[in-house]
Amino acid sequence: MLLVALCVGCTVALVSFGAYFTVRDNLYQSFDENLTDRAEAAVRSPTVESRVESIPGAFLVSSDIQVGLLTASGDLVYPRAGNPPPWGGSELAVARGVQNSSLRTDESTGMRVIALPAGNGVAMVLAQSLAPTERTLGRLALVLLFVGGAGILVATAAGTAVARAGLRPVEHLTSATERVTRTMDLRPIPVSGDDELARLTHSFNTMLAAVAESQERQRRLVADAGHELRTPLTSLRTNLELLLAANREGAPVLSERDRADIESDIRGQLDEVTQLIGDLSELAREDAPKDTDERVDLVEIVERALDRARRRAAEVDFRADLNPWVLTGDPSTLERAVLNLLDNAVKFSPAGSTVGVSLRPLGDGTAVVEVADAGPGMAPEDLPRVFDRFYRSSEARTLPGSGLGLAIVKQAAERHGGTVYATNRPEGGALMTIRLPGIPGDPGAGTPASS
Repeated sequence: MLLVALCVGCTVALVSFGAYFTVRDNLYQSFDENLTDRAEAAVRSPTVESRVESIPGAFLVSSDIQVGLLTASGDLVYPRAGNPPPWGGSELAVARGVQNSSLRTDESTGMRVIALPAGNGVAMVLAQSLAPTERTLGRLALVLLFVGGAGILVATAAGTAVARAGLRPVEHLTSATERVTRTMDLRPIPVSGDDELARLTHSFNTMLAAVAESQERQRRLVADAGHELRTPLTSLRTNLELLLAANREGAPVLSERDRADIESDIRGQLDEVTQLIGDLSELAREDAPKDTDERVDLVEIVERALDRARRRAAEVDFRADLNPWVLTGDPSTLERAVLNLLDNAVKFSPAGSTVGVSLRPLGDGTAVVEVADAGPGMAPEDLPRVFDRFYRSSEARTLPGSGLGLAIVKQAAERHGGTVYATNRPEGGALMTIRLPGIPGDPGAGTPASS
């Protein structure tokens, strides 16, 4: 508001000064031209003979000016009914022929004085008051001052209105952000208009939605993790209490077989808790932003995952058909995703069966890593949800696992700009697929392999 008032004030002042001095110069110039014309006319006017002397005819029509004849000796002749014009050295110099003309302002009387030679050592002197012109300039100054002041006030009021109208959405947005900070209420902020502030509010609402979604994911993760941990921890507590109770004096003695079964259950439950904690740590690690992406040969990634899967599951064969493919990403994340698919396939494949692995481009800038198991396949209602966190189908509930392996696969694929999906093969078994963008690699890098 102050800036607008200052700018308008400076502009009005400059325009007013320019207008005033332009009009002032034009009035003075017009005044001088008119006075000069009258002086020249007075010089050319004929004389009028009286009984005593001859006088210029200009003396008879000099109601608004003071006129006189100044001789070289300093004598001034002027009408008896009028006042003598002021004169000085400049006018005397014209009468004596030293100067051709003289035009000046007499400060003592406020009159404009002109002197022209009239011949025979005489100068025609005319003087006219500047008072009417000064009054006109004074009125002009008052008008400019009034109009300029009114313009500054109007501009200040308009600037205040515009500033308040423009800042009102900012104040609402500020209040909303303070409310979010104070209450952690992530409801969207109402949006009005379609200007830049409305776009900013839309962006802020998008951020709030992302934060709310992140919080909801965290709540679901904590709730699901607590639910998954509760069962093995309860069973582990029961088995430990049973072992402790058996060691008390007078308690029934456990047989070696019962003790071995309890110890086996404890080890299995500890393995389950360890795997769950490891998977949760992996999900948390993958959620964090990374800037360590590098050029990755996907064939090498799949081969390393196959080596690890073969060491874990010697009772299952793996058949691989790998075509070269290169992308930018995190090698360890991609290897963990492929290994999780292989582990999932091994879990549902009977001993002596074969798990198929293929890497092939689709011709649209993407390639797929497909893992086919030899199990019974999945129920249609399970296919859309197998990659959700902690989701386990009815067939998988009796098998070891945390329900996070395929969620880690999905997260890794999305982090690299890809997708995941699951289907059932016509010949039986499930087919898990990771689709990733990239480019074809060195043809010699990938060769069909089987074991």
